[in-house]
Amino acid sequence: MAFGELLEQVGGMGRFQLIHTMLLTIPILFMASHNLLQNFTAAIPGHHCQVRLAPNGSEYPNITHPQLLRVSIPMDSKKRLEKCRRFTDAQWELLNASVTRVNETETEPCADGWFYDQTQFTSTIISEWDLVCDRLKLREMAQSIYMAGVLIGALVLGGLADRFGRRALTIWSFFQMAVTGTCAAFSPNYASYCFFRFLTGMALSGFGLSIACLIVEWIPTQYRTITIALTGLSYTLGQILLAGLAYAIRDWRWLQLAVSAPYLFFLLYSWWYVESARWLIQSGQANKAVGVLQKVARINKKQEAGARITTEVLLSSMEKELSSCKSSYTISDLVRTPSIRRIFFCLSMVWFSVSFSYYGLVMDLQNFGVSIYLIQVIFGAVDFPAKLIVTITMSYIGRRVSLTGFLLTAGTIIITNLFVPLEMQTLRTALAVIGKGCLSAAFNCVFLFTTELYPTPVRQTGLGFGSTMARVGGMVSPLTNVLGDYYPFLPPIVYGGLPIVAGMIACLLPETLNVPLPDTIEDVENRSKRTKKKNEEEIAQEKILLQRQDKVLFKETC
Repeated sequence: MAFGELLEQVGGMGRFQLIHTMLLTIPILFMASHNLLQNFTAAIPGHHCQVRLAPNGSEYPNITHPQLLRVSIPMDSKKRLEKCRRFTDAQWELLNASVTRVNETETEPCADGWFYDQTQFTSTIISEWDLVCDRLKLREMAQSIYMAGVLIGALVLGGLADRFGRRALTIWSFFQMAVTGTCAAFSPNYASYCFFRFLTGMALSGFGLSIACLIVEWIPTQYRTITIALTGLSYTLGQILLAGLAYAIRDWRWLQLAVSAPYLFFLLYSWWYVESARWLIQSGQANKAVGVLQKVARINKKQEAGARITTEVLLSSMEKELSSCKSSYTISDLVRTPSIRRIFFCLSMVWFSVSFSYYGLVMDLQNFGVSIYLIQVIFGAVDFPAKLIVTITMSYIGRRVSLTGFLLTAGTIIITNLFVPLEMQTLRTALAVIGKGCLSAAFNCVFLFTTELYPTPVRQTGLGFGSTMARVGGMVSPLTNVLGDYYPFLPPIVYGGLPIVAGMIACLLPETLNVPLPDTIEDVENRSKRTKKKNEEEIAQEKILLQRQDKVLFKETC
């Protein structure tokens, strides 16, 4: 009897699974808020140097504000106020319509600070700490530091969850998220803000990975696809929720607090979470596993079936799986055997590519030429049809074909956008939205695919490393835009080329549609051997048929 049969015995997809999944899905709402938060908290408001009146300003007592800006701030090539320079002395002659230019050497940096337009944003970290002009790179650095936290969290907390349990790491991550997110809202300076954002990223990675395993390991095989799809929709709703919160809360500190404080509430009800019975069995805690299974049976109104599960029954039914388990597993187990090694390298490339291109699109909202709040809603809303389609294709066509198809489509669309004229902004935005939808669908697919490909002892570690590669992609992604300063065509080619390559690599992964979760590394290796043997037999049969046809044709010819 495998664990899947035990799960059916205690109720299958019953009341416990519904409540458990719902309580685990709610915190995912605010994951998107933190990942994309800097689109709003680090938005760049309109700005220019603070102006000062020259002594001869008394000659123009009735000067208007636009005129004052005209004589104090030079214009750029697009006839807009320079953001980082001002005239050393007010150029009063520019009020004469016949004068259009002055000597550019008569300008200086913004020695007295900047004036920020507060029409759209009351306050951002940009305006609070003057992260403009020569300090503008600190804006991207803040996001990269946050992504570094997510990366470290995936490496550290992913392994700890396999050692100490999914439930314990989820509860700790909620606590860390609430505390460090709140501290970031009250940061007195840029350095402390980055430090707390780093810790927030670690916490987000910790509970994100643990929640995925807690959900998947309690769901029967036939319901995994729809469950992961509904969980993914929670992240989609979170993107739209972020747009609404940012529109209502224009001050970055209050917005940061608004998306962090709810984790205190999640922490309060996290006591209800039940540890993964699969993990308890694999870690040698059979007595606790029996208690957990009986609790699930009771909630699912299967008390009699639960009462029949004892430690002896559990150990005998899982004897094969337990006999092949080591006492501890490390990341080296992901490359120790051939099948797991192939899965590891393929998934690493897919995770990196999807995240790299995804964040290249979603963290550049101010450059779409429309309302930042509207484009955030559109980018979030496109996930609904995308994830509906990917749920259908994963359920009926398979995970591998779905992942490959969405990656190839996303890459092709992004590269196609390179050939659309800049004047056709609507078409360019529409293509970017479709590309983002395909990447979101690919994210959904690779998330489920990863949990199904890795066996229970290294599932969290494998998912953690996949998330690590995704965060590396998220960190590197903003740097690619720097290439656009030298070669404008390079960023779209890189953003589109990587998903195409990843789509081809995804073809090497084994299909997992309607296949039970593997409980041991040996399960994965044996499954791969059976598939290889079956393919060899099919090839041999085809050769025999071709040889027979050749003989028949030869006789007919003779």
